[in-house]
Amino acid sequence: MKKGEVTVYLSLVFILLVSFSGALLESASIQNAKNYRRADMNRAVECLFAEYQKELLEEYDIFALEGSYETGTYSEQNIKERLAYYGAGQMDHAIKRIQFLTDNGCQSFYGQMAAYMRHRYGLAAMEDKTGMAAVWRQQEEKAREYEQEDEEAQDTLDGLLEENEAELPREDNPLEHTRQLKQTPLLDLVCPKDMQVSEKTVHKDDLLSNRTRNKGFGDFSDTAQQDGALSKLLVGEYMLEHFDCASDKDEKIGPLDYELEYILNGQPGDRENLEKTVRKLLLLRFVPNYTYIQTDSQKKAEAEAAALALCTLIALPAVTEAAAQGILLAWAFGETLVDIRALLKGSKVPIVKSKESWQLQLSALLTLGTDTDYTEGRDAEDGLDYREYIRMLLFLGDRESMGMRALDMMEQSLRQEKGLTFFRADQCISRVEIKTECPLRRGITYQFSTYYGYR
Repeated sequence: MKKGEVTVYLSLVFILLVSFSGALLESASIQNAKNYRRADMNRAVECLFAEYQKELLEEYDIFALEGSYETGTYSEQNIKERLAYYGAGQMDHAIKRIQFLTDNGCQSFYGQMAAYMRHRYGLAAMEDKTGMAAVWRQQEEKAREYEQEDEEAQDTLDGLLEENEAELPREDNPLEHTRQLKQTPLLDLVCPKDMQVSEKTVHKDDLLSNRTRNKGFGDFSDTAQQDGALSKLLVGEYMLEHFDCASDKDEKIGPLDYELEYILNGQPGDRENLEKTVRKLLLLRFVPNYTYIQTDSQKKAEAEAAALALCTLIALPAVTEAAAQGILLAWAFGETLVDIRALLKGSKVPIVKSKESWQLQLSALLTLGTDTDYTEGRDAEDGLDYREYIRMLLFLGDRESMGMRALDMMEQSLRQEKGLTFFRADQCISRVEIKTECPLRRGITYQFSTYYGYR
């Protein structure tokens, strides 16, 4: 008799080896099929996002996929049809998360603006401005303090006069004249005589910021960049580069002439936006002017002499100190008006005033806003111009509101100047993640996700 243990053993081993080899081949075949499906999907998604809105990129250096495909009506079906066109057909697609330019406080829009400026100029160009950011915030805080001090000084003087049942003379009185100036429309006081204020307006109902917007869904916090002072400075630089303002001398053909002023204030008309911007500049410029005049002994002596002359006429020398303080505040206010005139005509104004750079004499304060007012303001080579102060206001402004208003201007300009009547910023896709399910063979299906976003 012959024994077959070895033969049986080898047969079993052979069967196991064949089964194992077959399993490996099947697994490799399935994985290969998965890789092909992923490659098809990745190619289709990249082709899809290569259909970015051309005019938006050319005019504003922003990438976005116009989701309505020039129909004016967004639909997820548009995306699915384009994926099928680019070779991702015979798959079931579902949008897992999607973000438009306007979502989450214009998050992706802000990210692209900062990335563009970072790539264009580098971070070194912003180093000198990052140090100024803290100064700008301090100046804003000081402006509020001085505004309150001005009100308190006026209340103190009025209280003393009321207690003594007296009233300062109106003639040759800087305090009374300044009070009248503050009741005058501000643009009438600060616009240079040769400046024609734009009267352009836009319909609020047509603006992106005022209508019901298309919204994405899903959380993209894992792909968002961190915001900070540097990012906000970069965004401000982007806006200064891409939008016009009141001091620009070139011909403007957009829906509004004062686009940066609109971004800061959001009013429908150029005149209202300019007035609100000038009012903000008034506060910011008042800080260095009032700070300086408090250190100038000669000007303080002039203010005290003028206050004493007014109080002597009504036999109330006790009111002199309060009146002198009021005159100093009024004088600084008048100097600030002259500064803004200089800025609007294209001149530069020094950051910090000195005896040499101070422009307004106390006697000239009484002629401000009258027919004999010819004070235009001087140009200081080492100062800041109007756009530099707009940069400051952009940094201090509300991030979300300004982003939406910038998109307002971009949308209106593309519609009016480029004829893109279908264009809506809230239909412009910046990021998307798509969940895909596809059949492989013999009832085997494969699910995977594909993400793509502009940076």
